[in-house]
Amino acid sequence: MSLIHSDEETGKDYAMVIDLERCVGCHTCAVACKLENDTPLGYWWNRVLTVGGQNVDVPAGQYPDLSIHYLPFACQHCDDPPCVKVCPVGATYKREADGAVVIDYERCIGCRYCVAACPYGVRVFNWGPAQRVPDFPVGFQGVHTDKYSSGNRVVFEPVRPVGVVEKCSFCVQRIDNDELPFCVIVCPARARLFGSQKDPDSEVSKLLRNGFAFNLLPELGTGPDVFFLPPRKKGPNLQKVPFTLLSDARDPVQTDPAPANEDKGGAQ
Repeated sequence: MSLIHSDEETGKDYAMVIDLERCVGCHTCAVACKLENDTPLGYWWNRVLTVGGQNVDVPAGQYPDLSIHYLPFACQHCDDPPCVKVCPVGATYKREADGAVVIDYERCIGCRYCVAACPYGVRVFNWGPAQRVPDFPVGFQGVHTDKYSSGNRVVFEPVRPVGVVEKCSFCVQRIDNDELPFCVIVCPARARLFGSQKDPDSEVSKLLRNGFAFNLLPELGTGPDVFFLPPRKKGPNLQKVPFTLLSDARDPVQTDPAPANEDKGGAQ
């Protein structure tokens, strides 16, 4: 049975919906992403930000009036992605079949134009030889080529080479095999849902139709395909809590772990 509802005639137009009321900030999605995609130490495709006080996992306000929630944060898989427009070699592209924004690692020249163009700051660059714990792949293994491309475009490698850009791919190696992204599977609070926006019976479509979901930085016009359901006030009359966006979110990790003595002049 298919794990992802789809309409083969109209395309899938995948989207992810994250319920911020359910997210408990456990970082399971972030760690699982590293395992599945075998990303090196210090590199995070998926992060969990704290929206609250001045530090990670610290609430805002004074007891007993405290508030805190978490914001899982990765590539937004935009409908109009700036990263695609600036890539000089077409390494970053958006798949027409399902809307996922992916990277062809064999084409990427490490110019990092896409890193500068991304308004969400979710791309990382491989500065040097990878260090991993454990030092052997534990997630998906083997090279995966884009199943919708006739050019054998390599969109997953067990170990990405030095000098390429990386990011969340919606676990392209999984969705091409009709499996859910790994972060969706492992979330203990079931805060993540994934599926086709064009399938009226998918849970994603049903949630998007209720009108509560929102995107990050919608004023930029990028049209993200990652949506968020806001936290709700407790009590008999549930209401949306005003959501403070990225400017007040606390990031637990460093997203650009370049060594201090590394030459940042270009790809290696």
